[in-house]
Amino acid sequence: MDFKNIGIIAPILKAIAELGHTSPTEIQKQSIPPVLSGKDIIGCAQTGTGKTGAFSIPMLQLLSSEQNKGKHPRALVLAPTRELALQIAQNIKGYSKHLPIEYAVIYGGVKQGKQVAQLRKGVDIIIATPGRLLDLLNQGIVNLSSVQKLVLDEADNMLDMGFINDIKKILKLIPSKRQTLLFSATMPKAIRKFANEILNQPVEINVTPETFTAEKVSQSVYFIDKGQKVKLLTRMLLDGKNTQTLVFMRTKHGADRLSKSIGKSGIQSACIHGNKSQNARENALLSFKNGKINVLIATDIAARGIDIKELPQVINYDLPADSETYVHRIGRTGRAGKEGKAVSFCSDDEKPMLLKIQKLIGFSVPVAQKIK
Repeated sequence: MDFKNIGIIAPILKAIAELGHTSPTEIQKQSIPPVLSGKDIIGCAQTGTGKTGAFSIPMLQLLSSEQNKGKHPRALVLAPTRELALQIAQNIKGYSKHLPIEYAVIYGGVKQGKQVAQLRKGVDIIIATPGRLLDLLNQGIVNLSSVQKLVLDEADNMLDMGFINDIKKILKLIPSKRQTLLFSATMPKAIRKFANEILNQPVEINVTPETFTAEKVSQSVYFIDKGQKVKLLTRMLLDGKNTQTLVFMRTKHGADRLSKSIGKSGIQSACIHGNKSQNARENALLSFKNGKINVLIATDIAARGIDIKELPQVINYDLPADSETYVHRIGRTGRAGKEGKAVSFCSDDEKPMLLKIQKLIGFSVPVAQKIK
């Protein structure tokens, strides 16, 4: 099956071809037809399966078929982090290359002047993080009364990060008669309850099981004293030479300390976390993607939206307190059928976390042999 078979119009087909995409992913095959027919959607699929295309391609097609009678946005995409909002915008930019569609990306951490100027010119789509959008709404800069399409991306993470009240405030400013698309990597009870409150007879699409971890990701765990983690990581990175590696930390300060520690061994790295400026985060991510640095150290919040097609390795320096976060983390590698490696360090106090992770994913993570 190709994109022609699911009713995509010529300008978008041309853009898709120019992006080098040959056929839709499974989530796209199942989502695009009902979205084009006006249905609400609950889509559950692991990271790296093409969720952004699953909502942006049909949304662009629907918007292009309807005349924009004013300057107010007709579609709103909400994302939990700046990085993810920018990633979504990049996808929309590619797919809408041959369409008269305007969009704006709205996020905090930077001055609002450029964003406001873009909004005042008039846009069809706003891609936003909830906090900055609410701020602009309170200033009277944004008007959502013409929104026909609402997308909630990474819905599970938005709830985890405490955005539920912000989202509810935003929903009050959007017409109740609209099409709503909710996408999530996992579907816990809280998400399902929220979806039932805001969606109208949605089509449910579940491409992968809720606890699924990528089949081509090789997982392993080292049982290690907390004080020995830096030494083990340094050894692995030096032995791996130029292997591109994303390292997950639980705290911002821990990420900064780790970067300095491995730097003493000549390992160049960069950090992304909430205390970093937006420019610093973007520059660090760009350096990592371009191969200027091979080690990126990130907290979970900052890491959402990182999309590197062939990232070979993820290391969980700290195990996450939330088991489902483990699924998100290792989903950064092994994307789109590629092979990947996920290594976890587990100290004595983290063993209860590992047990919860193993219960969620349905098997015991293999214990790695010690590095000599």
